[in-house]
Amino acid sequence: MLVAAAVLAVAWLLPLAWALATSLKPEGETTKTPLEWIGSKITFDAYRQVWASGDLGRWLFNTAYISVMTTLLTVTLCAMAAYGFARTDFRGRKVLYGVVLAGIMVPPQVLIAPLFAEMLQLGLVDTYWGVILPQVAVPVMVFILVKFFEGVPRELEEAAFVDGAGRWRVFWTIVMPLSRPVLAAVAIFTFISTWNNFLWPFLVTTDPNGMTLPVGLVNVQTSYGLRYAQMMASVVIAGLPLLIVFVLFQRQIVRGVAHTGLAGQ
Repeated sequence: MLVAAAVLAVAWLLPLAWALATSLKPEGETTKTPLEWIGSKITFDAYRQVWASGDLGRWLFNTAYISVMTTLLTVTLCAMAAYGFARTDFRGRKVLYGVVLAGIMVPPQVLIAPLFAEMLQLGLVDTYWGVILPQVAVPVMVFILVKFFEGVPRELEEAAFVDGAGRWRVFWTIVMPLSRPVLAAVAIFTFISTWNNFLWPFLVTTDPNGMTLPVGLVNVQTSYGLRYAQMMASVVIAGLPLLIVFVLFQRQIVRGVAHTGLAGQ
């Protein structure tokens, strides 16, 4: 088991190591044959050129802001919807929950055209909210939270109701604190997917000052052509914040996966 885990770890880390090594080579040595891991010298020219070619500071801020706001709204709204499906009984609940589950099977690319038309009519193109709002409704996150909330003991809620607590107070003071592991997992997964999202921000953003990091780096790459050192430097710059997030919150990710029952899927 340990050997298999080590082999998988090497397989996953090898591309990242190669990207980092290539980004530190002189540009002329990136296509040298036979391939070599280490160049004749270690240089940060690729990073300086990428930084000078675009407004990376602005793009990093845009990406961080969009990712944080999308994560907060997704966790809040999906948790509220999931609690409603798991704990309340209202007319049409099963039908509505079925519609939400059906949304899991719809490829996001199918919705791009109507979503863009909607953002255009609302005047949200080239705005933060035009990028954020279409990413907030995530059916799979609702499904995960519903399954978790169904496992929360009803006795805790009933005791709170006896003491005079309302549904909202029970949700915020009892259910949400008990759901920290799964909420952390949902938040981290949402943050990572939003940070890496390229297609939707690319379509809804035309102003360079409003671009996210993946979109901005692609535009920079097309401006200077195919230069492998700079391309790999862009990959490292875009992926480094996610690596930091994973390192800092890996325990919460593991606990969240275990609590949601996704480990066997």
